[in-house]
Amino acid sequence: MIGYLMLFWWVCVGGLAPRNPSPFQDSPKEKELFDAINRYRESRSLPAVPFSAALSKVAKVHARDLMENYRPNKRCNMHSWSREGPWTDCCYTDNHKDPNCMWDKPKEIAGYDSPGYEIAYWHSAAAQPEEALEVWKKSPGHHAVLANLPPFNAANWKAMGVGIYKEYAVVWFGEMEDIP
Repeated sequence: MIGYLMLFWWVCVGGLAPRNPSPFQDSPKEKELFDAINRYRESRSLPAVPFSAALSKVAKVHARDLMENYRPNKRCNMHSWSREGPWTDCCYTDNHKDPNCMWDKPKEIAGYDSPGYEIAYWHSAAAQPEEALEVWKKSPGHHAVLANLPPFNAANWKAMGVGIYKEYAVVWFGEMEDIP
């Protein structure tokens, strides 16, 4: 019995349990995008943004929701959310009339008690990290979030979450540290 307990302790606490498992162990593309964004920020003399499990949950859920339920139209853009999940549906329009329908999703979905700011990307073949970053850098609104440009120049990003699912890449930024 003591031998069994020692083996159990060693497996759970010691030898076989990963000490610091990577939050990206199941998605090398998500890690690649996370790292590329932080390299880009650092090239602009901006601090790297720490990983957020909560915002990554929101990013992953939204990337999947976009892939499975979003149909491009002239009214609702990719920051919209369908009626097909345990969240409040949201038609986010280009005039930003109701930004809270997007900004409140981190609290609604992951309990992240601060607004979140999303950038999203789509490619018909598959979302590729470096390509997504290049597209966002050319889009004034997305670039403002990435590089702390107006109106986000006063933002102090303390958390970033990344989700990639098939054709969609989604990244969320937040000003509250994500403490697991």
